[in-house]
Amino acid sequence: MIQTNNLTFHYKKEKHLFSFPNIDLKERENLLILGKSGIGKTTLLHLLAGLLTPISGKVVVGGVDIHSISYSELDKFRGQNIGLVFQKKHAIQSLNVVENLHARLFLSRKPISNTIIDFLLEQLDVSDCKTSTINTLSEGQSQRLSIAMAVVHNPQVILADEPTSSLDDANCKVVIELLIKQAKLTNANLIVITHDHRIKPLFSNSITL
Repeated sequence: MIQTNNLTFHYKKEKHLFSFPNIDLKERENLLILGKSGIGKTTLLHLLAGLLTPISGKVVVGGVDIHSISYSELDKFRGQNIGLVFQKKHAIQSLNVVENLHARLFLSRKPISNTIIDFLLEQLDVSDCKTSTINTLSEGQSQRLSIAMAVVHNPQVILADEPTSSLDDANCKVVIELLIKQAKLTNANLIVITHDHRIKPLFSNSITL
């Protein structure tokens, strides 16, 4: 579950103050946040993930006000409870697919289970890439690995930043359906932040910044 209240933020050397609508998602509810470039979508995602600190307001994930705890506690909490799908790929180039997932679990302080990893890769249709190096993956395979890395530790919240911006219509639908499916399997909230209106029909909850 995730709630926000009266979130505001501004960057140093900029006069514009970002002010964001309140969010109140119950267990397994998903949310689409739409908005044009420069409106603050990625800023909001970084606030939800605890990567930025708001000027005012709060973000509560699973009953924890993430901006009221220490940096070390937040780092640990984020690693265990939040999954991030970034615009840019964040896999470790020197590791293969399964090694990247092992590393993600290690950093989350979660036990490494090859059974869970194998099931996840099968669900995402990349089982045949287990031992592939990152630079040999196709764009679609890299996208699926990003999803796997975001959900392998069973987070409470999955945050996706423009996951379909570079995809055609068919792959756009596939990627969002995969995210929704994985969120459902792990009982997580899924929040997708994007300017891509093609995916709006796949969400029952949406807001526009």
